[in-house]
Amino acid sequence: MPIIAVINQKGGAGKSTIAVHLARWLSKKRKTVVVVDADAQQSSSKWLARIEHSIPCHILQDSDALLEDLPKLIESYPWIVVDGPAALSEMTRAIVLSADLALIPCQPTGVDLESASDTVRLIQQAQRIRKGEPKALIFVNRAVKGTKLKDEALEVLRMLPSVKVLDTVIHQRQAIADCFGQNSTVFDLPGTSTGIARRELVELFEQAVRGLDG
Repeated sequence: MPIIAVINQKGGAGKSTIAVHLARWLSKKRKTVVVVDADAQQSSSKWLARIEHSIPCHILQDSDALLEDLPKLIESYPWIVVDGPAALSEMTRAIVLSADLALIPCQPTGVDLESASDTVRLIQQAQRIRKGEPKALIFVNRAVKGTKLKDEALEVLRMLPSVKVLDTVIHQRQAIADCFGQNSTVFDLPGTSTGIARRELVELFEQAVRGLDG
């Protein structure tokens, strides 16, 4: 019964997009999944309320409530995806103290890389308390094809301790950016560009799920 937390203290990292698509991917695999929206902007809950395919979502904006309610959700939902806040707050701490896997999207910019290192430090603290948990995976998100920033970002991320860098890179694609406005996900829209985005996300999520096993 894994809890997968999508976290990064940096706003605009793509947490909600990844969380919603991860939940939809799991639902397509016939997994019983719930999304916990812990972000003040509530982007994932608004998104899920608009899509055709029903995926339950709980809004939790308080760290004490999250610590109390997550064990109750586990009783009904074998898979829990948490969309974390854009800050290193008490809520973020509560999330990493509860999650089985922390999935960290990071854009390939200096500011985002620095922010990711702060997030990793928080995860390290939780790992010391929880004797190695949560497992942590980081990946480059919203990369622009044909630039050196992607490769440079991967090199920097690989120097971070206590976190594994995924080889899969999610590139900036209009097909993904349009999904919220179309009340959908790339798993439900036609088109060649959508198919390419879908393949990248599937590869990412398959790696993430394997990460739960070590």
